[in-house]
Amino acid sequence: MKNKLYTYCLASLFATSLLVSCDDELNDLQPFTEGNPETFFNSVSSFQNGVDGIYSQFWNYYSSTGSGLQGLPDILADNVILAQTGRRSNEVYYDYRYNPNTGGAIPLYWSEAYEAVNAANLVIGQIDNLADGPEKDNILGQALAARAIAHFDLARIYAMIPTQSADAANSPGIVYLKVEDGDTADPFAQPARETVASNYTEIIGDLEQATGLIGTSNGEGRLNRDAVYAMLSRVYLYNGDYQLAINAANQVTANIVDANVEGALLDVYEDTSNEGVIIEWSVNTSSESNFNNVGVLYSQTTAPNTVSEYVIDYEFFNSLDPNDLRREVMQYDATNQDNNYNAVRKFLGEPGQVNGRVDIKVLRAAEVLLNKAEAQFELNQPGNALATLDILRDARYSSYTGGESGQALEDAIQWERRVELSFEGHRFFDIKRRGEAVQRSNNGDIQDGSGTPPEFLTLPAGDFRFQLPIPIDEINANPNMAQNPNY
Repeated sequence: MKNKLYTYCLASLFATSLLVSCDDELNDLQPFTEGNPETFFNSVSSFQNGVDGIYSQFWNYYSSTGSGLQGLPDILADNVILAQTGRRSNEVYYDYRYNPNTGGAIPLYWSEAYEAVNAANLVIGQIDNLADGPEKDNILGQALAARAIAHFDLARIYAMIPTQSADAANSPGIVYLKVEDGDTADPFAQPARETVASNYTEIIGDLEQATGLIGTSNGEGRLNRDAVYAMLSRVYLYNGDYQLAINAANQVTANIVDANVEGALLDVYEDTSNEGVIIEWSVNTSSESNFNNVGVLYSQTTAPNTVSEYVIDYEFFNSLDPNDLRREVMQYDATNQDNNYNAVRKFLGEPGQVNGRVDIKVLRAAEVLLNKAEAQFELNQPGNALATLDILRDARYSSYTGGESGQALEDAIQWERRVELSFEGHRFFDIKRRGEAVQRSNNGDIQDGSGTPPEFLTLPAGDFRFQLPIPIDEINANPNMAQNPNY
């Protein structure tokens, strides 16, 4: 089934890091840094290699190398709890003790996302080497969309989200590195942070431009028209552009997977099907030993035991409807040191495997429906919102009550979002963008609710720790880069 994509970032071989210097990486690639992008990018295939390199940068920070963006937002929130018999990995994030000097995710997200931006800008800057036509448009569309996604990730991690509070739009955002056709970037620039509002204007601008350029089918692991509109539905929702979120969702042609078909939903998470998956970053199964096992962020399995790092919160799991067909892809029984846990099944592995080596599901058709339902509710369209929500619920339950209105409908939309997107890197950002607090249960980590509860039960709404700190190396290197408050 797979046409796996994990191409080394040819574009980044020529890149000069515009923000954090990646000396170690550049030294490793020194034999290649003499290449000239003006001569390298001279054909559709060479440009596509450059774009594929952008996707490999996404893999670098979405995977579990240094803490994957596909899982850390759940660890920061309330879907999982630290297993006391694990290695206590990422505990500094789970306990909200991170600071600018913390390793792992904080510097990784920053450097890898900006490397993706650099690679995208190299492609965009040389795009006129190609003759006008659909192939040129498709390359440019992919690069613009990828540039937008990398900046969007940076903005939601290190800055406020526009709907988070009344002052969010005018608060410090991130630096949007934008190189146009034929331009080159200044490698000695020391840019200051823009506002959040400015960031989202530029993110949306790149994505909207990409919609008129990108192809409808570019192969697995690559962006296409559906992917851009699906991402726009997310970004518009984050920005409070609710009608635009609905409009973008209506442009997506991908259908959700129907869990009523036996095994259909599990097949998605075991990588035997990509039904309903719109954006994914893919592993390379021909040389898997060279690539990170994304699932190890949650657990490592060596029969007969599972060393769980984080397990499903007792209250969350036991609030699931017994008829919810998602239960089988969310949970499995795991044992370590004679303790039983509700372990996370998503990202466990391909059929017969427990190595955590699967594709990263970045955006699925189910999220697009949920984005649309929430936007409809925010626009006071309860009937439409309920009808959209029920499309998802019909494909996830053998039975459900339904018929909600008012606050009950809003709660139902957010509950389905929490369950559907659990362990896939959404929960912390959903709480953050809605200006809410993280409220963890006081149950322990063991399957029956006993054991050790979280040390920190609440992260209050508006707490400064909803924005991760700018890495200390960037602060030291750029005197114009202001640190986030209270770090």
